[in-house]
Amino acid sequence: MGQALLIIDMHEFLVEGLWQGAETARRIGGIAERARGHGVPVLVLHQVDDDPGGLFAPERQGRGVSPLIGVRDGDRLIPKRATDSFYRTGLAEVLHDLGTDTLVVTGAATDYCVDATVRSAASHGFDVDLVADGHAPMSVGDPEAGLTPEQVVAHHNTVLSRAIHPGGKVRLVKAAEVFLNAD
Repeated sequence: MGQALLIIDMHEFLVEGLWQGAETARRIGGIAERARGHGVPVLVLHQVDDDPGGLFAPERQGRGVSPLIGVRDGDRLIPKRATDSFYRTGLAEVLHDLGTDTLVVTGAATDYCVDATVRSAASHGFDVDLVADGHAPMSVGDPEAGLTPEQVVAHHNTVLSRAIHPGGKVRLVKAAEVFLNAD
C-alpha cells in the first residue's frame, strides 16, 4: 500500500483570506513537488457550487486552484460539494484503486474541510499524516470562540491527533518531513 497527498480547497480567493495564506500555499506546493518526485499521487479537492452567486459558483473570480500550489498534469482534480471530501466524491474508491492506505492531508480551512476530511479519512480506514504546518484557517481565526488563527491550528492539530477513530490513526508531521522516506 502507499501514500497519497490531499490538497483541500486551496482556491485562489480563499488563499487570499487565509492566515498566512500565500506562505501556506507555497509550502503545500513544495510538498506536492516532493510527492510527485517520489511517485506519490497528488489529489486536489476543490469545492464547487452550482448556485449562481454562491461562494464557490463557477463564475466567481478566483475560484480556481491557487497558482502557488502549482497543479501539474497528472494531478487529479476532484470536485466536492461538502466539507467532508469523501462525501459523494468517489474519493475512497479512487484511493483504494491507487493502493493508498495513508493520506497526507493539507489545505483549507483548518476548522472546516480539513477537520471534516481528516475525521472521515480515519473513519474510512485510512491512516492520516496531517501536515501540522500545511493547513490554515481564515485570517480572523474563530472570533466567536475567541481563538486566534494560531490557536485554531494548534487546537485542531491536538484534537485530531488524539481522537479515537474506528479505522485509521492520525499523526502530525511537519511539512519539511513529509515524503522523506517515501522511496
